[in-house]
Amino acid sequence: MAVGSIRRSISVFATCPPSSGAASDGYRRQVVDIARWSEAAGCEGILIYTDNGLVDPWLVAQLVLTHTERLCPLVAVQPVYMHPYAIAKMVASLGFLYGRRAYLNMVAGGFKNDLNALNDPTPHDERYTRLVEYTSLVMDLLRGEAAITREGRYYRVTNLKMTPPLPPELLPGVFISGSSAAGLEAARVLGATAVQYPKPAAEYRGTPVGVSESGIRVGIIARSSGEKAWSVARERFPEDRKGQITHQLAMKVSDSVWHKQLAELSRARDDPERNPYWLFPFENYKTFCPYLVGSYECVADEVARYVTVGYRTFILDVPTSPEEMEHVGVVFERAARRAAS
Repeated sequence: MAVGSIRRSISVFATCPPSSGAASDGYRRQVVDIARWSEAAGCEGILIYTDNGLVDPWLVAQLVLTHTERLCPLVAVQPVYMHPYAIAKMVASLGFLYGRRAYLNMVAGGFKNDLNALNDPTPHDERYTRLVEYTSLVMDLLRGEAAITREGRYYRVTNLKMTPPLPPELLPGVFISGSSAAGLEAARVLGATAVQYPKPAAEYRGTPVGVSESGIRVGIIARSSGEKAWSVARERFPEDRKGQITHQLAMKVSDSVWHKQLAELSRARDDPERNPYWLFPFENYKTFCPYLVGSYECVADEVARYVTVGYRTFILDVPTSPEEMEHVGVVFERAARRAAS
């Protein structure tokens, strides 16, 4: 996979598998394998999820760092779980121990049941207001220019300084959900990469995405022919009635704007045989992002359209094999050439 050759214009991240339902030994092995596949494929980093039902993402990040040489963890950060000083300390400590950059995927929401269990009834938009204050404090601590005293609405610190200091070149990149107006505004204020769950590329019709740094979450299944790609896709994601019921229940306990947007798109989707944009895995609760399925040419055209309207960061779904990453690499090679021309 030649993603590395186009990294100047497009950043590609893989995704670490969630720990739910996995045995400990098998999960550790799976994380290490996928991290190594992703690094070999030239990915910039790997997204690591967080919620009440998963193992701690920072411990998974350390596992990734220990077993790779260049791959950067993109760690999901939920403010309800940790004080901003604890996040800054974690980033600085990993930078000190491994000399490698981390990325922060700042999470404002989650399942309502998770938030209720932690006694956090904060309304949706206010959570983004809090997230801006939280992230600003984390980044100011990591810049380490001076001791910080802050009297914020949500966080107060006095003469707080980060030790060990983080080298400037390891300052983390910040991602934030850009599916809602509140999320987009938070991304603008923070200068963060706004990550969205995209519509079919044709629906943007050349309209810029609206923020300077933008990315999307998307899965890709591509082969030399559309017929081969759809055969792989349907084998990997068969219909699952239990999953469909779980998906419907999850919709009822989530206030995430992206979740509702994808659900609307799934009801209005076109014939998948003629359109690479596929939401069937989402509908069956197998993943939380749309898929692009088809021939290399078809999927590369779709990716190039996303790049043209301003999406330059792609967070892929969990890889299934090194060979699958090679197929994805073909898509990005061709998409980069199309977008450049």
